[in-house]
Amino acid sequence: MGILFTKLMTVFGDREHKVIIVGLDNAGKTTILYQFLTKEAVHTSPTIGSNVEEIFVRKTRFLVWDIGGQESLRASWNSYYCNTEDLQNASVLVLANKQDMKNSMTAAEISQCLTLSSITGHSWHVQACCALTGEG
Repeated sequence: MGILFTKLMTVFGDREHKVIIVGLDNAGKTTILYQFLTKEAVHTSPTIGSNVEEIFVRKTRFLVWDIGGQESLRASWNSYYCNTEDLQNASVLVLANKQDMKNSMTAAEISQCLTLSSITGHSWHVQACCALTGEG
């Protein structure tokens, strides 16, 4: 995941950025967050509500919200980004986690399934990864 941060630095530069991690329950969102923060896999339990962490990479500050993915919590996702002008400049990063599992979709398959090529107003990227090992 260090290579991913290096790529992110070329895009984001020396500023403050807000990041929202959303996804279905058991997708590995919290594990990914703490892999970035601590550089190791941590034991997690289902997120009720959200986790908020600051991650500093060189001179760039990322304020990261990890939002619970249970079906009962998904209706609240939009409250983290509704009515924000910043979304006009938002980039989309899809982390294709659990690549260590048999039959997991590849980054290309996920991109095609989500029809990401139809997104023309925002930059986007699909990154294959494994939150447990930090690969990708």
